[in-house]
Formats: sequence, C-alpha cells, structure tokens
Amino acid sequence: MHRTRNAVPRTHTVRLAACALLATATALLGCERGSSGGPDETETGSGGCPAVQNRALETVAVAERRDIPWGGPTRGPEAVSGKTIVYVAQTMTNPGVAGAAEGVREAARAIGWDVRVIDGGGTPAGIQAAMSEAVSLKPSGIVIGGFDPDSTAQQAARANAQRIPLIGWHAVPDPGPSRRPDLFTNVTTRVQDVARISAQWIISHSDGRAGVVVITDASIPFAKYKSDLIREELARCEGVRLLSVENIPIPDASSRTPRAISSLLSRFQDRWTHSVAINDLYFADAAPAFRAAGEKGSGPPFNIGAGDGDPSAFQRINSRQYQAATVPEPLTLQGWQIVDEFNRAFSGRPASGYTAPVHIATAGNSEGTESWDPTGYREAYRRIWGR
Repeated sequence: MHRTRNAVPRTHTVRLAACALLATATALLGCERGSSGGPDETETGSGGCPAVQNRALETVAVAERRDIPWGGPTRGPEAVSGKTIVYVAQTMTNPGVAGAAEGVREAARAIGWDVRVIDGGGTPAGIQAAMSEAVSLKPSGIVIGGFDPDSTAQQAARANAQRIPLIGWHAVPDPGPSRRPDLFTNVTTRVQDVARISAQWIISHSDGRAGVVVITDASIPFAKYKSDLIREELARCEGVRLLSVENIPIPDASSRTPRAISSLLSRFQDRWTHSVAINDLYFADAAPAFRAAGEKGSGPPFNIGAGDGDPSAFQRINSRQYQAATVPEPLTLQGWQIVDEFNRAFSGRPASGYTAPVHIATAGNSEGTESWDPTGYREAYRRIWGR
C-alpha cells in the first residue's frame, strides 16, 4: 500500500546563541491543547503555536550541539581493588540495557574489577530469578539494569541486609540516590529532559503542525512516566494532534510492533506525520512494516526515539531508514559512571551527583558515528582512580 505523502515543512529560523537559550528552556508557556476528540485521537487546532515553536527551536538547537565539554566529576577516591560486580539486566535484547552493561565491562577492565552479567529475559519471573542469583553470589555490588527495583523487593531487601550496594541504571525515574527503593544512586539522564526535548523536536521539525503516534511500554513505570511527559509537552502546542498511544511491552516488540504499524498506517494515512517511542528498538521492528507499505525511509512519518541511542538507531538515522532522530543515552559513559559510583560506595563516599546532559542525534550532526559519547570522561575517571 503506497501512499503519496507530502513532507512536513521545516522552519529555517536562525537559532540563537546557547547562552540566551537556556534561560527560556525551563519555562515553556504558550498554546494549550484544544478539545479532545476521542480515546485514540486528540483533536487540536491547525494553526501551530508560535510561542511554543520558538522555544522548541531554541532548546533543540542547544541539544543538537556536539561540542559539550566534560562536566562530570574530576575528584574522588582512588580505585579500591579486588571487587566483583553483578549486572542484572532486564533483558539483553534491550539495546540500552546491553549498551550500559558493555560500558560497565569496559570500565571494570580499566579499574581492575570482575563483572558478571545475568539476563532476566524481560519477564517478571526471569528478573526475580536473576536478582536472586545475583544476591546469592555475594558480590561487592549489584547493578539493577533497566527494571523497577520494587519488582524484586525481596531480593533487594536481602542485598541491603548484606550491605551489598545497589546502583540502578534507569531503575527509577530520577538520577541520584534513592531511599525507597534503597539505591546508592541511579544512573540516567533526567527523564523529564529526555521526554520534553523529544516532543520539542517534533514541534520544531513540524512547524507546530503534526499528527503524532506515541509508542510506550506501560508495564515499566519509568517508560510510562516518560511517555506521559511526552504527551504533556506535545499538548502545549495547539497544532499538534495526538493520534494514538500504542502500549507495546518491550519483550513483545518484535512480534507486535509490525502489526501495530500496519494498523496505524491504515487508520491514519497522511495524518500520521511523526512518531516518538520511549526506546529506539521499536523503530527497528517497525521498519519492515513501513517498507512493506511503500513508505519512504526518509519519512513521513518522521520518527524520533526518546532513548536509548544504540548503534542500530544511529545506523537507521544515518542511512535515513525509518528513523530521523534519537535522544541517546551516553551508554558507555554511564557504564563508567556506574563503576565510579561503586568505587565511591566502597570508599564510604557519597554519590558523585553527576547527570549527563540530553542530546539529539540526527543525520546532520552524528557525522556517521554509531553512538553518543561525550569526550573526556575516560581520562577523567582514570585520573580519579589512579589508573
């Protein structure tokens, strides 16, 4: 089913200097969404939203910069020797989870520690079993890789009782230490920033006139919170129409996403101009359905991933094959941060407090790379550890 589609116009407004942009980035005011048209489709006006558009253009321009200097820690305890870390993965089929695990492995080699990865397989029972195995190994520390610690509350309580520090990667919505659940720290970008900038990219890219599909996994509180924030930000622009919110569990993405895409194309046709998913992996599974329907790889619909920025997402973006942008996590950096945070925990020091900035990667600024990896962090951590 091939449909003739017109590309969405792009505003060619001159973007202002970054120092003048950040002052407005946190105070987005402007148009509010109009009346609601039904459970699957929110009706809005068709006139755009100039005030919101201008602010979106400004914040997107800042996020698309690549020349971001290292803003993380430069001081901390020297390396503690002889430690073993267990990384419990929600599922290693999630590229973000796997990418962070690889970053932990790389950093562990640099500091001289051992790492074991246990795959939870993406099911509650599998994750609980993996966490139980991790605690039974009595490691120096455990990483909660991409799942809700409350889903393994008994195992986490046993780890806490044994004074095994727990560090989360995307385990709770906010970065930093957590009391409930008890985490030494949680390593992630700020979900509020990721959600807002992905929605602002759509507003900017569409000149405030878009028909949007949101794809999420409501079984993961972190993911649902992210997609709810995306919807709130899109609602600031009266020219944006929310066509549908698709709830597809990540472990089922490969089987359910193609069917969902085919159905959405049939239902909305040319009204569907943009998509945003809480994880890039959905667009890997969506590509065959778009291709089978005769859609151009360069869009529309123009697709942006609100995480995690794995290599396959960059490949799709750089080749303009059914993904236009991503808000990537600096996965390798975050793996190094996790190791540094453990070293602080083992040394009786507080968490570093560092949170990586948000970034938007497109074919225009990724320069053919397959990851978002700020410079300077390896050297900084090695200096801290004395390695």
